[in-house]
Amino acid sequence: MTEETALTELEQLQTRILQRITDLELRAGLPQPYTSPNDDVSVTEKRLSSILLSNGVNYFAFKQVGFDFYDLSLELRRDALCAPSVHHLCKSIVMVNTRAPSSVTDCSNRNLSKYYIIIVQYTARCNMKNVKNFLYSLNNGKIPRMKFNLLLAPEEVSELLTGYVRNGVTCIGMKTDIPIIMDEAILKLDPDFFWLGGGEIDLKLGIRTSEFVNYLNPFIVDCSSS
Repeated sequence: MTEETALTELEQLQTRILQRITDLELRAGLPQPYTSPNDDVSVTEKRLSSILLSNGVNYFAFKQVGFDFYDLSLELRRDALCAPSVHHLCKSIVMVNTRAPSSVTDCSNRNLSKYYIIIVQYTARCNMKNVKNFLYSLNNGKIPRMKFNLLLAPEEVSELLTGYVRNGVTCIGMKTDIPIIMDEAILKLDPDFFWLGGGEIDLKLGIRTSEFVNYLNPFIVDCSSS
């Protein structure tokens, strides 16, 4: 074995050990401040990590998964991400208010937006009645309840607004500043860390909940209770 070969194998072993340590930290819910592991990370990870770091978010991690990720059970997805539980797996859903007043066509007014992103756990079911009631109250009852009817936005609209394809949607670095509604159940997770889309179908982002909230200032709503 040449010295060059030995050094290469040692570097590969060190990389595997560091990845194993990272996985154990994530499963324990104790992520370390983000550091890019090497120069081979995707352009998307570099861009999103730069955005997060520049906005005071330090505790996050990216994880590459297979393109069959969404064909797996929640338990296998949990294992693939080294998540503490299936409840720490969340999704970002772009919704459109189909009955918004005719003057509301964009996201410039976060209290009365044409579009919203709702973040909810995969293990929960979004209660749109709760969301509707929240938006009605947010506008002090000045907008009739019938003017709030949020439905899943078409994929092409979601991609146009966010810049991300289906199953890759994340709230970081979107093309449009879409108001975010976050289920309050996510804030109660222990440990304080959850997973969501990472900008690509095969890239996921884990982030400390408190830092996510401080950065993006989402509306915190009881989205999932009946």
